[in-house]
Amino acid sequence: MPTITIPQLHAKKAAGEKFAVLTAYDATFARVASEAGIEALLIGDSLGMVLQGHNSTLPVTVTDMAYHTATVSRGNVSSLIIADLPFGGYSTTTQTLDNAATLMRAGAHAVKLEGGLWLAESIRLLTERGIPVCGHLGLTPQSVNTFGGYKVQGRQPEQARRIIEDAKAVEAAGATLLVLECVPRALGAQVSAALKIPVIGIGAGPGTDAQVLVLHDMLGLNSRPPKFVRNFMQGADGISAAIAAYHAAVLNGSFPGAEHTFE
Repeated sequence: MPTITIPQLHAKKAAGEKFAVLTAYDATFARVASEAGIEALLIGDSLGMVLQGHNSTLPVTVTDMAYHTATVSRGNVSSLIIADLPFGGYSTTTQTLDNAATLMRAGAHAVKLEGGLWLAESIRLLTERGIPVCGHLGLTPQSVNTFGGYKVQGRQPEQARRIIEDAKAVEAAGATLLVLECVPRALGAQVSAALKIPVIGIGAGPGTDAQVLVLHDMLGLNSRPPKFVRNFMQGADGISAAIAAYHAAVLNGSFPGAEHTFE
């Protein structure tokens, strides 16, 4: 069991306390991030881009995710571990359960799925069998071809309404956490206020309950970082200090700033 648990994250939301999430893909960075106080580590299918060199997350497999989940688990000290179910990995309820179980056996404490109401049956299936679920709405990278690129979601009233409805449906189905990506800051705050479960924002403004960034982005390794990223290596004397600075900035509310948000 991790030192940080899902009920503890729920308690933080209830108390109005922020927490920080960071991606991790190997044992060393998992240890460094966990020792820096990061409450949750996300083994994101973003590894397809930052580790494997693909131009999207779509080529990532369950085997890839299980391998990196196991390595993160070995290095983790106290953080909650969330692992992505990759593209094509949860098309049916049977497939969803089998692949989620694979990631849990590899060391995950929860699995993340991209999508809204259509996932309700799968979310109920997982939670009934002891597998905590983190939802993911807004810009869902596995749907990049549908969106026509990595674009801000929820700017139109109907689109915003649908995101809020999907968030409520995901929570009602049993999800215990929700990632909300690339939406206007006002919508990020609105979704967070509408849910009892913690909302983890990435490009969703300061009004969410937590923040998550891709490790390589916040270390300044992306030559074209997204607007919502801050390079925490600037002014830091090393990677551990940069991660600690990120953690502190999330907790004290100084990150994200206005320059990292969308209207």
